[in-house]
Amino acid sequence: MQYLGGIRGAGNLTCGHKTVGRVAYDFDGYLMKLGQVTGCGEIRMAPEALKVLFGRTNLQLITDDGRALKIQFSEKRLPAASDAAHVNVAGDLPLATEWRH
Repeated sequence: MQYLGGIRGAGNLTCGHKTVGRVAYDFDGYLMKLGQVTGCGEIRMAPEALKVLFGRTNLQLITDDGRALKIQFSEKRLPAASDAAHVNVAGDLPLATEWRH
């Protein structure tokens, strides 16, 4: 696994086909052995909304630059009143050459 760098931004989080709120994100990217790019990092949103969504599996982040990223929570519990959660990211991530080091 090779570290590629990070990306940051904002977008709309969807659950199924319904937009549930705005999020800010900060992700790190990694190049896997077979050439696949994967990521992990943090999303931030209103604590009330995050609490409702925590643990769901059908979440997608539509970034402001048009990427569709599959989001999966990587923690087992969300701290009370937290506005941030750690996630694993897949989907329409930038190519390995497009990440900022």
